[in-house]
Amino acid sequence: MKKLYALLLVGVALTFSACSDNKSSSKTITVGATPVPHAEILEFVKPLLAKEGYTINIQVFNDYVIPNIAVFNGEIDANFFQHTPYLTQFNKDKNTDLVKTVSVHLEPIGIYSAKLASVHELSDGDSIAIPNDPTNANRALEVLQAAGIIKLNNEKDVKTKLDIVENPKNIEIVELEAPQLPRTINDFALSVINTNFAIAANLNPLKDALFLESKDSPYANILVVKKGNENKEGIKALNKVLNSEEVRGFIREKYQGAILEAF
Repeated sequence: MKKLYALLLVGVALTFSACSDNKSSSKTITVGATPVPHAEILEFVKPLLAKEGYTINIQVFNDYVIPNIAVFNGEIDANFFQHTPYLTQFNKDKNTDLVKTVSVHLEPIGIYSAKLASVHELSDGDSIAIPNDPTNANRALEVLQAAGIIKLNNEKDVKTKLDIVENPKNIEIVELEAPQLPRTINDFALSVINTNFAIAANLNPLKDALFLESKDSPYANILVVKKGNENKEGIKALNKVLNSEEVRGFIREKYQGAILEAF
């Protein structure tokens, strides 16, 4: 009987421990993010989220596909790296059902160069590198148009280099994975680089960009979850702190206008 009683106590202890672990894990929100500024912002909100009763586990990605697949497969709870046009295209292409919860900040995409001091110094036949995913390629082409380098057929919502209708300097447009753009900046006359990758490569958008996207851009970066999870209490708590006055102040102080709050 003593042995049976001891075994029962062990069983109860293990059950209680498992329940405690489950309860603890349910209070942890795992979020995938690109390093700058997304992971930095999430690091800042850790103590704010702790006051709401939640712990945040940040998983850093240098990729625009894997963090969406991870959310869709339930491997992580949310991600923070993309804008709505990219998400819309991704859902369409991959047959996923990911949804936005809140907008957090805007990263104006910019034109950079290791060779030229101005976009007006382009020579005939020069090459320009842009991101290769459809939404950021469209965004980059629109920036090149705004800078007076090319002219596009603006009838389409999502444009490719095939929609260039005027190219007076016969510029070659080369599409690369977005993270590669800072690393290959020496290979091109100009590179159109997303701000998160520019900052990670020690490029200051306000000082180093030859041309920046308008602040009226619709490409605000958002928190994303799988459809049906947007009303979970932990996600609501994360939404709250990401759109807090504390985060607004952090973005303004740390990034000095290179990144703008979008709430």
